[in-house]
Amino acid sequence: MATGHTDPQRRARILDATLDLIAEEGIVRVSHRKIAARAGVPLGSMTYHFSGMDEVLREAFRRFTDHIVMVFDDHLAAPADPGRAREAVADLVHVLSEGDRRDLVLTQELYTLAARRPDYRDLTHEWMRRSRVHLEKHFDADTARQLDALIEGLTLHRALSRQPHDRALTLEAINRITAAGERSP
Repeated sequence: MATGHTDPQRRARILDATLDLIAEEGIVRVSHRKIAARAGVPLGSMTYHFSGMDEVLREAFRRFTDHIVMVFDDHLAAPADPGRAREAVADLVHVLSEGDRRDLVLTQELYTLAARRPDYRDLTHEWMRRSRVHLEKHFDADTARQLDALIEGLTLHRALSRQPHDRALTLEAINRITAAGERSP
């Protein structure tokens, strides 16, 4: 493994280690020392690459939101007609709710920070805006906003339920919201 300034992936490893630790232990248990150990970097790398823990957390959560926006893009880039777009939204809900628990925990940790701190609220607003851009390829702005909230809610309900609802119910909810808000191809 490269060391010092010749290691171009060090910053990314620090951010990934931060997200892993948050998902496993919760944000309150994350420290510079734990992150450095997890990333396999000297403790001094933390202050070399970041001004403090707040910057580490903001950058790590920005990296996480980029990942989720890419998941939206993967599902919503291709559909060419409204029916396929609704199916893609249903697929997205099920992928997010059945996927890695890490993403679910990170989402909730970010929302908790955003509820308390305006700088993290700005990050979540930007995340929502970017997610809606993908939805607005297929639905008007108001419908996209409603769908974005529906995706968050259904994902959380499915992920935490002992008996998650099936895809038919997800699609029914999407159909109800999108009935009047389709974009013409």
